[in-house]
This record gives sequence, structure tokens and C-alpha cells, in this order.
Amino acid sequence: MIEVVKQLAALPSDPAAAVAVRSLLGESDQGTSADQIAWAFRKLLVEQAPLVVVLDDIQWGEETFLDLVEAAALLTGDAPILLLCMARPELLERHPAWPGTLRLEPLSDDEADQLIREEVTGELHERIAHAAGGNPLFISEMLAMAREQEDVEVPPTLKALLAVRLDQLDEPERRVLERGSIEGELFHRGGVQALAPEEPQVTARLTALVRRELVRPDRAQLAGDDGFRFRHLLIRDAAYDSLPKSVRAELHERFADWLVSHTELVELDEIVGYHLEQAVGYRRELGKPVEELAERAAERLAASGRRALWREDRRAARALFERALELTRPFRLDVLLEVDLAATLFIEDSRRAAEIAEAAAERAAAEGDATGEVFARAMFGYHRFNLNECTPDELETLLLRALPLLEREADHAALVYVWEVFAVSVTNARQQWADSARASRRALEHARLAGQQRTGLFWIELALGLGPTPAAEALAQLDELLPATPWPFSLFTRAWLLAMLDRFDEAVPLARDSNERLRELDGRRIGEIRLAEIARMAGDHQAAAGHLQTLCAWLEEREQYGLLGTYVCLLGRELCALGRFDEAEALARRGRELAADDNIDSGLWRQVQARVLAHRGEHSEAERLAHEAVARVEESDNLPWQGDAWCELAEVLEAAGRRDAAIDAWREAHDRYERKGIIPLARRVRERLAAAQPTQA
Repeated sequence: MIEVVKQLAALPSDPAAAVAVRSLLGESDQGTSADQIAWAFRKLLVEQAPLVVVLDDIQWGEETFLDLVEAAALLTGDAPILLLCMARPELLERHPAWPGTLRLEPLSDDEADQLIREEVTGELHERIAHAAGGNPLFISEMLAMAREQEDVEVPPTLKALLAVRLDQLDEPERRVLERGSIEGELFHRGGVQALAPEEPQVTARLTALVRRELVRPDRAQLAGDDGFRFRHLLIRDAAYDSLPKSVRAELHERFADWLVSHTELVELDEIVGYHLEQAVGYRRELGKPVEELAERAAERLAASGRRALWREDRRAARALFERALELTRPFRLDVLLEVDLAATLFIEDSRRAAEIAEAAAERAAAEGDATGEVFARAMFGYHRFNLNECTPDELETLLLRALPLLEREADHAALVYVWEVFAVSVTNARQQWADSARASRRALEHARLAGQQRTGLFWIELALGLGPTPAAEALAQLDELLPATPWPFSLFTRAWLLAMLDRFDEAVPLARDSNERLRELDGRRIGEIRLAEIARMAGDHQAAAGHLQTLCAWLEEREQYGLLGTYVCLLGRELCALGRFDEAEALARRGRELAADDNIDSGLWRQVQARVLAHRGEHSEAERLAHEAVARVEESDNLPWQGDAWCELAEVLEAAGRRDAAIDAWREAHDRYERKGIIPLARRVRERLAAAQPTQA
């Protein structure tokens, strides 16, 4: 993608998309995600159309890149774009649903005969046709050899043919070709010169290789240099395979050292790490020491992996971390790198993530690394928490043990993990949003000190929305923290706070635009919850229910039952407001099935069931459940949920004819909404209070 963007020499017109592309190119310090990059890339293609975009050898692409290609094909609408992807057949084994529009089969006898007849005749013609087996590269290489000498033998295989062609080169030309093969299919004159300092005529040798049709000039990727490409990857492989392993090891290391100065390469760490990794592999095979070289390679691969993790490309990060750890594990324990690897698995495989963290803790204990041990055990606890095998209290204890040791060593990268887990797990489970905001701010500060380029604000946005900070103050704090082009989740919270302040003319379009942008990014519908909350504050329960139905269907389809347990209850509450009590009761049952009974949000299904029972006249049980719901949420500092719970209790009490008790509940709800600064809901409660209280004479 970087090559495409550089060739287009343009940025998308959308400011957020432009920032994502500039971040990818290393021209911005603002973090971005893989989904944002893919979205921005599609924006750029559409704006620059008509275009032909050619992507070669995509069978080697990481899954995230292949996702980007597929999305570019399917989500660019009617834009006139031809996306031409070339790959080996094994790509369709990984992605059988992809259409193989054109398969390149061997040449037919007539086609091969026509190609050969243009240059040679007679017996040589027949021998070439027979040995080629319809392979056009074999034919073209034989014809090139025939042009260079009169009497030629036809090797039995393509590999043998390419070896013969290389053997016919002058020694200086062959040396230059072999040095070029170290960089890869595309290589640069400067790299060849660095690997062949004894050769005074590198340019002349490259010119001769172009004339012999072994390489061709190509667009350089390094500033101030000349680029060349092997005419076929198999020619590069033949040149590379002819080098002894000891020479390959030396040249890969020297090439990595030369490349370090080219800081314009965005993917510098990954490329340098790859060449050092190759050098390590060959030195190991030869029985030579590799520790220092392995450390250098792992450092580069880990740095590249962390950038992938920060942009939420967990699959690419995982592959890079695994390669880095394969290099370092024989020599030393790197607890942070093990924790990084576990972090790439927390969604897909929490069990394996826990096992990685536990193994790191055990090795740290065996080696007497007290700080590494408590850090790894804290992360082991976090992944067990995700498996419902560790309580919030147990996890907090583990985190508090790690904090002082990590702070003493100023290990900012590890402290990011500790404070992030506080924010997303411990305080979230307790619905203590002021604590969550503080923990998120600590995580942000340590991320800054560690030089991390994160895409979001951890959980600060949610804490500002749900916690005790008044809405006006929360909006000011959020605006101060937001980058110039915020992530959609941050904008959802901003729209939510605007609605609390009765600024619906700003809130509604912002929430809709953010929801649409999130759907463009990765298809997620999680923004529907903010649209539902805004509609509810505006008094439009029908619209709120519609948004929640969309969200619940999306979560159900993806089996995200943890979130579903919350949102089916919120949908049930809206259906109660619409008088659809039978449907609401089914949702209350579903919420009860999915909710852990000791969680604070288990009060939500109680609110819905209480309203259903009150409608049926079962007032005693309805009051019991409504009071339980209030008691649970009052353990938190979630003012919006507290206000909602008191409102539901007031409705239940009013249905039972207990006017005075209902008035007290309405007053409690009003107090919570006023303290949070939710103007429309506070106003609505005042109206209910006015209607419920007797008129003074």
C-alpha cells in the first residue's frame, strides 16, 4: 500500500483519512489502526479513479493486507478501479471464496512453437519445446542463451537452465547479480555497491545484466538511488542459491548495517530485522555464535510488532513477536515481549494468552527476576479474568503487587499494561468510572513516556460519559484530549455528552456520521448504542428501540454474548416504554441468562422484569426486583445508570398506587441526572414530579 500511495503522490481529501495515510507513511505521530488505514486507502483509490492498481505475489501477504485488498474490491462502489492481483494458486487454497478470474496454464504446443519459431529452428527448436513443457520462462531463457552463443545444450529443468545462464556470466557481473539477490527481487545500486566495495564499476555491470535480460530497471524505493528488478523471481532465487551459507550470513548482516541509514523506509525495522534474522539462521546452521546478532534482530522485529499492535493489527504483531522470541528465548527471558505476544491473543485465544503469561512468570521466578515475575503474574491474572477464572479483587491484588516494582524501574511500557488492565477490567467490573478515568490517564501518560503511538484514549471516553464528572466538564476534558482527527469511538462519546447538554442539533449528525464511518472502517454496529441513547434522551423510544434491535442482532450473529447481555436489557427497557411488555419479558429472560449475577449490570434485567410484573399487577415482586436493581447500581458511581434505575423504580411504585414513594424515587432520579448534568432527562423527571405532586392551595 505504501508503494501505491507514493506512486499516486496524493492524500485522501477526508482529513481523518489523510491522517491515517500520513501516519502509515511515518509523517505523523498520531496513532492509527489497521481498519483506519484500509478505510483511508479505499477513500484514496475512489478519489484518484479511474485507476489500474497492480498487486503482485499477494500469496505472501499477511492476512490484514489480504483483508485490505478484499475490502478495496468490494467496498469501493461504482468507482472505475481495476484491481489486478497476481498470485500463485495456493492463495485460493487460503481464500477459496475469492474468484480466480484467469489461471495461467502452460503454453499449448502451438503457442510454444510460435514463440520459439521466431528465433531458432531445426533440432534446437524441437529440444527447447520438449524440455520447456509449456513454461514460457524456460523458453525465453533458452532463447536468450541461444542469442549469446552458437552451440547450446538444453538443460533438462528450468533450475538447471538458470544455473547454466549464471555460470556463463563474467565473474564481476555474477558477483553483482548475487549481491543484488540479497536484497530481494527488487534491489538498489547502492545496496549492491555496499556489498561489493571492491567492484569499481557496479553501474556498468548492472547495465550488462540488463542487456542480458536478467534484470531490468525499476522504480527505486530509496531516495537518491537506482532501482532494479530481477526479470523473474526464479532468476533471483538461482543467484541467491549459488551463494555459500557463510557468504549469505555475512552479506545479510552487512546489508542490514547499510540499510539502517535509510530512515525514509517506513518498514525499516521489519526489513532490517529480517536480514539480521536470516544472518542468524545461517550462522546457526554453521555452528557459529549468534547471540549478539539475534538480540539485534529481535529488537527490530519487536519494534515493528509493537507498531502493528498499536494499530490493532494483532495478526501481524503476533507473527513478528513470535519471530523475535524465537531469536531471544534461547539466551534470555524478555517478559515484556512475552506479554506483548499474549496481548495479540486476548480476543482470539485467551487460554493461550494466559499460558504464555504464566510460563513467563514461572521462568522469571526461576531466574530470580522479581519484577518480571509479578508483572507476568498480573497479566496472567488479567487473561484468567477474561476467562471468568479470576475475580476483580484477585486481579487488583496482582496489579498492586506489580505497580511499585515497575515504578521503581520506570518500566513505562509495562506500566501501560498495568494501568490499562485497571481501567478496562477492575474498575469496569465495579462500575467505578472515576477510578477508570484516573487509570486510563495514567496509562496514557506512561504510553507517552514509552513513545507509543496509540489509536485511542484507553477508556477515558466511556468513563467521562458514565462516571460522576458533570457532562459540561466531561465534554471540555474530552475536547482537550482529542487529537485533530479523532477515532469514531471518541466522537460517539462527544455526541453523547452533547445530547446530555440538550445540544441535539450537534449531537445527532455527529453520532450518525461517526456510526457511518465506523461501519465503513470495519462493519461494526456498536455505534448504534450511542444513537439509541441520544434518541432516548430526546424522548423518541421508537427510534431508540430500532437502533438497539440493530445492535443486538449484530452482536447475536457474532456470538458476542457479554455485550449482548447488557443491550438486550436496554432494548427491553425501551419496549416497556412503548407498552410492548411481552417482548420485553423475553429480553429480560435473555439478559438474565447472559449476565453474571454478581455484576452490577445484572440490575438491568431486573429493571425490565419489574416493569413487566408491574404492568401485570404483580406489584410486590416488581418492587422487590426494582429495589434490587437500584441497590446494585448504587454500588457504582455510574450516575446515568443510577438515574435510570430510580426512574424505573418510580414507574413501578406509581403503578402500585404508592404515590409518595414514587415521588421520593423521582427525586432521587432527578438528583442523579442533575449531578451528571443530563438536562433533557432532568427536565422530564421534573415534569413527572410536577404531575405526581398535589397542587398547593
